[in-house]
Amino acid sequence: MKKYLENNGIKVVDAEIIQYGGDEWAIKKPDASGDVMPVLVDFAHGKPMFVIHTDHHDTQSGVEKDTSTSFKSARSNVETISGVLSPRDLFPQADIKLISTVDSANFRAMGITMDDVINYMFKLDKGQPVERNKMMMGLVTNKLLLAFKNKPGFLDRLVMECEPSLISIFNKIREIMKQEGWVGVEELQQNRGNYLQQMATYKKQKFEDGIIIKDGGGSMIKPGSYDRYASFYTYPDADFQVITWGSVGLLQVSCNPFKEQRGLKGIDLGEINRGIIENHKSELSEIKITAARLKKVAENSKRFVPGESVGFTSKDLVSFYGDTLEGYNEIPRKFENFLSKKYPDYEKGLQEWQKIVSKTMSKPFVELSEFELSVLDSIYTTAYDVIKNNSGGHKCITNFQASALGGGFGPYKTTEFIGMIKDEFVEILRGRIRAEKGDNVNENYFRRIINKVLKG
Repeated sequence: MKKYLENNGIKVVDAEIIQYGGDEWAIKKPDASGDVMPVLVDFAHGKPMFVIHTDHHDTQSGVEKDTSTSFKSARSNVETISGVLSPRDLFPQADIKLISTVDSANFRAMGITMDDVINYMFKLDKGQPVERNKMMMGLVTNKLLLAFKNKPGFLDRLVMECEPSLISIFNKIREIMKQEGWVGVEELQQNRGNYLQQMATYKKQKFEDGIIIKDGGGSMIKPGSYDRYASFYTYPDADFQVITWGSVGLLQVSCNPFKEQRGLKGIDLGEINRGIIENHKSELSEIKITAARLKKVAENSKRFVPGESVGFTSKDLVSFYGDTLEGYNEIPRKFENFLSKKYPDYEKGLQEWQKIVSKTMSKPFVELSEFELSVLDSIYTTAYDVIKNNSGGHKCITNFQASALGGGFGPYKTTEFIGMIKDEFVEILRGRIRAEKGDNVNENYFRRIINKVLKG
């Protein structure tokens, strides 16, 4: 994207890394002078502050109604930016192919094994074709990106200093590793091996009916430790992996990208996720989530700096939840008398109310007065709409996201609720797997059904 903009005469002055959760609203406000055009790349949640937004998920949220949109099915963002938007390819074709393979986890079709994917060491193999060597180098580049992505300024530097090619990124990473004195590939490889051993005996993990079910990712402190595919190394016959990250209100479900029938024909994880959300629509729609609550959770990151971070504004509130908001497109009853004295005309009073909301939402949550908090407590959506608008994914990987609700909502603690959703997802997958494979009901499944009946 940087190269595309530069080729069209636009100066790129800065790069900021955005992440889901609280860090999403902690990104720094643009500090360039003059006309600024913020651009968002590879992120499922839009923001009104961004002029251009590209992504490849199956759903988008947080985008203003009147925004011009164009949708194209693609395995990765690079396919669209480099191969469609740009008059000529920006990345080499071999790089586009590999990036799309990694982004869509389509490893089996490319003859890529798990050992290839989790490897930190690249050495030119003269006995292999050039394209195969390029692929191995690209996979190592991906692992190095994952190992150091949380280092301050690392990804920013890559964006600003690299050309759009994997070899440029690979060489820059090695240069930064040397400059900063970070651990070398040998230690990364050792940490990876230790992590694989940890996952092989991880107590919060079990393998049943073709599904890996786990809570959290164990110890991930040492660089290069965590790998999302590590449990598939222990259970290569697994069809799916279901992981709960209860402390952040997240459920992740993915297929085994190394099996010949990846995800099994006809099983769409994104579709299952959306179905589960709809199954809980009735109960979740009864739980009110105020604008004050949403803003508090959004701005609770350790990285959030009042006055410097973009924060959760009224534009974000309306873009995410506009059609479902109560108390925004009408004056809440508790403020009717307050506004009608100065604005007898209801429409003018409503305009003033929305100005008050906008001004209040523009302030950091920690600086809000009691009156301002009462303003935001008068506006609400539902837990259903919050979860629906924050969850997503695609056929082979999906996320059920409740982090925007904080530690609890209604009668639920978020960790308990995510655990309940995990159980539902697993049961649906079991049924789909049996139907897809034509298997008979196995003993474990039969025992669970009997226990449910006995418990009433």
